Amino acid sequence: APARRLGPRSRAGPTIRGVTLPLLDTDTLRQLGAHAPAAPCPACAPLRCPGWESLSGASDASHLQPVGTLRDEAVEEPTLDEHHPGGTHLWSPDAPIAPRWHPYNLCSVWQCPACARAYLRYTEHGGYYVDERIRLLDAAKVVDAAAPA
Repeated sequence: APARRLGPRSRAGPTIRGVTLPLLDTDTLRQLGAHAPAAPCPACAPLRCPGWESLSGASDASHLQPVGTLRDEAVEEPTLDEHHPGGTHLWSPDAPIAPRWHPYNLCSVWQCPACARAYLRYTEHGGYYVDERIRLLDAAKVVDAAAPA
């Protein structure tokens, strides 16, 4: 089946900090990831996370601003399947960023107003815990993989 293109939607997405987030397409996601400077600003320096990392109390991401979402609210039950064709795993720094696959299909996209670095964020809800996670948005790792059947 052909890949369904993620695109900006006219319907409202989730609201974070009073901002209704647009659903981002893969091209926009790549553009956001491509704007990162070689060196992060001082506020983003502790957030250099090429793979998923837990946002601990020691990490401050309060300066980041929400800019969009990958959570398509038209999909009632987003897949929990992950996309790892090269044998990577969730925590791999070189794992692909596949917007239609878990956990990216639950992510919001945040950006630093000072250096324009973009980050993916989502909350993992385990049986006995809630874990806020963050990953640097690397344009080179964004893939337009079709949603699982």
